[in-house]
Amino acid sequence: MMFKKALFSLCLAPAVLSFAPSTIRQPTKAIARPFANRGAAIAPARSPAKAPLTTLSMSSTPTESKKGGIDGVLLIYFALWYLGNYYYNITNKLALNAAGGAAGFPMTLSCLQLGVGVIYASFLWAAPDARSAPKIGLADFKKMIPVGVCAAGAHAGSVFALGAGAVSFAQIVKSAEPVFAAVIGTLLYGAKISTAKWLALIPVIGGVTLASVKELDFAWSALIAACIANCFAAFKANENKKLINAEGFKDRIGSVGNQFALTTIIAFLASIPLAIVREGSRFGEFVNVFNTVPAVKLNLILSGLWFYGYNELATMTLKKTGAVTQSVANTAKRVIVIVGVAIVMGESLDPLKLLGCSIGIGGVFLYSVIDDLIKKKK
Repeated sequence: MMFKKALFSLCLAPAVLSFAPSTIRQPTKAIARPFANRGAAIAPARSPAKAPLTTLSMSSTPTESKKGGIDGVLLIYFALWYLGNYYYNITNKLALNAAGGAAGFPMTLSCLQLGVGVIYASFLWAAPDARSAPKIGLADFKKMIPVGVCAAGAHAGSVFALGAGAVSFAQIVKSAEPVFAAVIGTLLYGAKISTAKWLALIPVIGGVTLASVKELDFAWSALIAACIANCFAAFKANENKKLINAEGFKDRIGSVGNQFALTTIIAFLASIPLAIVREGSRFGEFVNVFNTVPAVKLNLILSGLWFYGYNELATMTLKKTGAVTQSVANTAKRVIVIVGVAIVMGESLDPLKLLGCSIGIGGVFLYSVIDDLIKKKK
């Protein structure tokens, strides 16, 4: 089945692209096919063009595309990152809907999605020549706990938001993450943000507000959950920065993949108590739904694999690019996911919502590049 091949390619990509020198083929045009009532799949890469790969470590220096040519490997990184993000949102929403939506088992699904990632990460460490295990001690693991807990909170908040409202609406609210990062970074972590950046946040807030006007009557819970996810994501970014700057940590962790794997393990462990407290009394009901509703089982597993794969590939992609490229990539990804998923899932694309989305995401892009633009004018 085409979809399964595409998923296999995404899941295998982090290990192959990052840690095993080889050759890789550029992707061809995607071929859509329905799956589990909704969604699509694409054909695996088949073009004969080849590009050498190198090992990517935590100490990788961000670089822009190769001068005088196209960086084929980087294009594949982007393609798989976008593909994974797109299909994660679809399969996640299908799993949530099949399990009862916001009134179903969002916390249990969130936890188990991370559990799928833990299984995949463990497989990479166990498989011969796939990925070297990190060489960290208990002290390093303890230092990673805040990052893992924040990752669990960000993921759970996102899943709740996607279950409570439209995927497009949740993604629009999540695009306001720079606002939360700026406030939390300034107040709690001593971050310095230029006046230009603060001004660039105005269209972000205005755009999200405009896009929310026709959603608030039925999506307050989605709005609140997405804002909580943004808060945890902001804390995670700041805690992760502290962790990376710790003496010798990069050498002991070994790679970006290892750090993401350990963060996922901690996030999974942190999610278990939350799932028990919120939905533990209904666990028997969930097991029955899982066993009797194929769409829940299928899309839970798929969403867990897509989530792990696209997040690791996103990290690898951003390590290979500069600030401007990252900004363009993130902006384009958000637009593709919001519009693409809304079309596939049959969600509303009201003109006012699209206008607010455009203003908000444009503000996010401006926030990302405004300091560089000012420097060039001086």
